[in-house]
Amino acid sequence: MKKYRLQIGLDVDDVLYGCNGYALEWLNREEGIEPPLCIYDIQSWGTGNSRADGRIRYFSEPEFVASQPILPGAQDFVRRLCDMAEVFFVSAVPPACMSARALRLRRDFPEVPAENILLGTRKDLVRLDILLDDGAHNISHSPATYPVLFRKPWNTHLSGLLSVNTYEDFLHLVEILREASAAPGPDLSKGGLICLVGPTGSGKNEIAAELVQGYGMKKPITATTRPRRAGETDADYRFLTEEEFRAEAERGAFLETTVYSGHHFGTTAAALDAIVGEGGIAVIPIDICGALTLKNRYRSGALLAFVRRRREQVILDIITRDLEPKDKTCRILSLDDEYRNEELCDLTVRADGGAREAAAFLASYLRGET
Repeated sequence: MKKYRLQIGLDVDDVLYGCNGYALEWLNREEGIEPPLCIYDIQSWGTGNSRADGRIRYFSEPEFVASQPILPGAQDFVRRLCDMAEVFFVSAVPPACMSARALRLRRDFPEVPAENILLGTRKDLVRLDILLDDGAHNISHSPATYPVLFRKPWNTHLSGLLSVNTYEDFLHLVEILREASAAPGPDLSKGGLICLVGPTGSGKNEIAAELVQGYGMKKPITATTRPRRAGETDADYRFLTEEEFRAEAERGAFLETTVYSGHHFGTTAAALDAIVGEGGIAVIPIDICGALTLKNRYRSGALLAFVRRRREQVILDIITRDLEPKDKTCRILSLDDEYRNEELCDLTVRADGGAREAAAFLASYLRGET
């Protein structure tokens, strides 16, 4: 772990200032769109061949940039982050909007020096320890040591990337990266949570099943928009429509959410606390974004276990799954990012010998035998 003060870059649009949603407000008002468009109509950060594409034209207008609303909690977030690291603003804006952007940033976030405001369009040239950005294209091309995706409706379909949902999640991630060597180890002696992290095909679900069946652990019932399969009951998942899931998410019902093959999955505090609060151990296969969110809530009561399996076996599992070709391709291409997440976990579990062997290793680890 680096001993110097971390250098952290923050994207601005939809990380600190409302952008896409604000632009839709302008578009709805100017064109009288009914029913009005909302952020869930945006399928990607840029254009997506939809009615919402009209919002893009406002991004180049100085008046729009000068009036973008500060997102709730952004100023407190930046102040707290400045206490932890050296902060840079990394913002891609056209030349006509650079003055408006710089003036807003200096006024709203005086803690960040003017020389740390980096404006331009080549984020791929900025080398930092950590970059927080909601644009997947910026994350995938970033030379930052840890590029972090800020989850928004237009990037929820992506998997494998190091991601956070909230400012608090990001601050906790920075703590992990800054103080990993001094952090207390997980303690599940009075109950807790095991997050199984790893790429598709690593065996997370099979290991979870072994821990439930053989070691008395419990798998929380998560909500999903996936269609019910033959033989599945309400004891397997809480099945919701897209509208029901979105409504619960907007109410803050979920601790973490993710998307798999186009279907949403979410875990509630009630589902986990019903297990952990009674001294039990919950086990959940989850992506790194959700795992970090839960680690932030349960702290030393959460164990992040990275499930590592030989790459060729993982790829074979992916290509033989009932997935769309595009989904398979994305999952294979994201493997390097998936394996990189091992550094953020408390423990690595080898799954080459099968789920039963991996579950036995985890159980012995919790007993202090390994």
